[in-house]
Amino acid sequence: MFEKYRNDGYSQALEGIEQKTLVHGENTLMVEFRLQKGATLPLHSHPHEQTGYLVNGHIRLIMGSDVHEVFRGDSWCIPGGMLHGAESIADSVAIEVFSPVREDYLTATTGVAARTNEKGVCR
Repeated sequence: MFEKYRNDGYSQALEGIEQKTLVHGENTLMVEFRLQKGATLPLHSHPHEQTGYLVNGHIRLIMGSDVHEVFRGDSWCIPGGMLHGAESIADSVAIEVFSPVREDYLTATTGVAARTNEKGVCR
């Protein structure tokens, strides 16, 4: 699957945080997050492994008992089941990949789900 950039299809995940599913396959799903300065992603966990890359900005990332100051170009990997959260110190953009696919991130607004077969695999 190949997906061209579009500046639409974002949804509000939380106050000050927008997200858009960019593309997905059978085992992974890629999401862009736009975080406004001061936005907070509360501590949470999920069964999905989550790897990320900060495209620009500055966030404070909490992974378990560790706190990381994350700047443009930094990356991370959060194991499934680990408690984690974040605070946006500056306007930021992050790209994250989840495995397995987060079904809750496949939405009609992205158009991504419509380009998959009946099993959710890229055509």
